[in-house]
Amino acid sequence: MTVWLIRRLLQAATILLLMTLIVFFGLHVIGNPIDILVAEDATQAERARMIASLGLDQPLWIQYCVFLANALQGDLGQSYVYNMPALPLILQRLPATFELAFAATGLAILIGIPLGLLAGLYPDRWFARMIMGGSIIGFSLPTFWVGLLLIMIFSVSLGWLPSTGRGETVSIMGYGWSFLTLDGWRHLLLPALNLALFKVALVLRLTRAGVREVLPQDYIRFARANGIAPKRIIGIHVLKNTLIPLVTVIGLEFGSTIAFAVVTESIFAWPGAGKLIIDSINALDRPVIVAYLMIVVCLFVMINLCVDILYRLLDPRVRLEAGA
Repeated sequence: MTVWLIRRLLQAATILLLMTLIVFFGLHVIGNPIDILVAEDATQAERARMIASLGLDQPLWIQYCVFLANALQGDLGQSYVYNMPALPLILQRLPATFELAFAATGLAILIGIPLGLLAGLYPDRWFARMIMGGSIIGFSLPTFWVGLLLIMIFSVSLGWLPSTGRGETVSIMGYGWSFLTLDGWRHLLLPALNLALFKVALVLRLTRAGVREVLPQDYIRFARANGIAPKRIIGIHVLKNTLIPLVTVIGLEFGSTIAFAVVTESIFAWPGAGKLIIDSINALDRPVIVAYLMIVVCLFVMINLCVDILYRLLDPRVRLEAGA
């Protein structure tokens, strides 16, 4: 296990290094931030001073080496627009995005797995057909349209839930958290539901497929022949084996929820990192874009590592193959 973990950490470090190359050089061939930051009537001398102050007059490989050396010390650059370090700027917004991602993923698990289990155990019942039909709707409807529909129904027509903002927050370790207050939950519910809809459909269908695949297996027949209670067979043998592929998908979906919650955050004016990255792209604020992408890559690497560890714990065959 220790050798495997060290090997995975080395792979993760290699991936991070490659991503710094791709992200840094990729962004520096797109546009020129000086054209946005400097006024149109600025003189050539003023433009030259601005270029020198941002370090853009240096060759690209020197800029990359400086970025890499600073990144190893936790400095991912200075925002051109906000005039503050990019990393703290993003970290200020990340708690809001994390709350949204955790709530959406939690809803997907709490709703998707039980419904998928029902649809898999009783595939010919009417409610199973309704569940599978509903999952198609979850896949088909665009996120922005569902968000607007939720606002129209629950905020405008019924007046039950607020449509924008994050609500009241509680400060912990210098960061505001809204899930600790009732008002925060009222603001969180609609964007989380909007973000979770596609993931509920995905988890539901994967769970159903897993259950249908596991039920005809020999060990399930032996368990039934030995007189083990149906609830125990479903809870231990069926559900546990169904969860193995689900863990991978849910882990990756959690990462994508954090990285690509931009549309939902924009519709509900949720003050997360997604809104910040849209503004930074419009202003070509390279340090913030690079820092955001690097944080996203780190999150995916960490999530993949956690998923692999969980996979080894859930499936003994993986441990045996690794040890062989």
